Amino acid sequence: MLDRIEDAIEDIRLGKMIIVVDDEDRENEGDFVMAASKITPDAINTMASLGRGLICTPMSKQVAQKFKIPLMVKQNDSAHHTAFTVSIDHKKAGTGISCVDRATTIAALVDENTKPDDFLRPGHIFPLVAKDGGVSLRPGHTEASVDLCRLASQPEVGVICEIMNVDGTMARLPQLRVLAREHNFKLISIKDLRAYLESNPLEPLTSERFESQSVSMPTKHGEFQLTLFEDHIAPDHMMVLHMGDLTLDEPTLVRVHSECLTGDVFGSMRCDCGDQLEQSMKKIASKKRGAIVYLRQEGRGIGLPNKIRAYSLQEQGLNTYEANQALGLPVDDRTYDHAVYALKQLGVKQVELITNNPKKIDALKQADFRVVNRHSIKSSVSAFNLDYLTAKKNLTNHQIEFLN
Repeated sequence: MLDRIEDAIEDIRLGKMIIVVDDEDRENEGDFVMAASKITPDAINTMASLGRGLICTPMSKQVAQKFKIPLMVKQNDSAHHTAFTVSIDHKKAGTGISCVDRATTIAALVDENTKPDDFLRPGHIFPLVAKDGGVSLRPGHTEASVDLCRLASQPEVGVICEIMNVDGTMARLPQLRVLAREHNFKLISIKDLRAYLESNPLEPLTSERFESQSVSMPTKHGEFQLTLFEDHIAPDHMMVLHMGDLTLDEPTLVRVHSECLTGDVFGSMRCDCGDQLEQSMKKIASKKRGAIVYLRQEGRGIGLPNKIRAYSLQEQGLNTYEANQALGLPVDDRTYDHAVYALKQLGVKQVELITNNPKKIDALKQADFRVVNRHSIKSSVSAFNLDYLTAKKNLTNHQIEFLN
């Protein structure tokens, strides 16, 4: 059993250190996490001696901008796109490397009297810039630590350190459990933190956060309305293609569709995405009422360049999930909170969901939609997509019906 998120937040508020583990299909690693506002030389020593990894200071974009700390590189090619800045030392931090020196530099990051030119570059502390939107947009330790600081009403700067075993290998959950038990550290997962934030959002998705614009969109299936929702915080956008009055107190046909340039636009036969989009439009047009939420989550959230890299590995024999893992990427990095917001804004209450993916059903139910029915999408099988469809059906429980 992992610890409760509420208990971990309280420990962060009290200045204690906790352990945060990410998903098995991501880094599958644990980090020490604490608030920079509570840092001490002893805490640095604990991280260095028990963690053995790199001590970093995740911070919000606003903090990095305040101190004029630039990103380390313009083109980030790291596996998880961790946003390292140039390293820093405080001018009063001696050589910068001792526990006292590093604690001095970190404490300066949350001191309101600190100025940008109080830091030397490079140094021995490694700031990281968290994505706006936190773990709901990027489920990494960087975002988790900043989210935890905010939940604990602390400044938006954390301190983290990867945890390695004595032999130099990365500590996994079994070893992290032992470490937490021996030293009385709370142990939580990013997955549980994301779930907690869905019910207790730091920044609720509100109309102030989004700008929306609707236009008519005639298609070969009939005339839809296209509503664009532009997120000012992420920044990002999504679209909803809809038809009819969605505010009626009766079930609405809904498709939550993740962008697939290769399938939706080019008609790739490697996947069934284009077919799913086409069939969904036909179903909604035949009913003259429904909505397709089009999310910018290419390649199950890993982005187009990484999807093409994964395709290359699939040509060498890996399945669609193994290829992501071989690249050090999540099997599925999609989130559905934006879809939930859009549907609620459009007045949808009851849903007939067009999907083969049980996770989408769960996501809408957790958001208090009444999912009254599921419409499956039958997939055409070819030599090009058989392995892909089989992996989805067998490994992630997609309820796929084959046309042939």
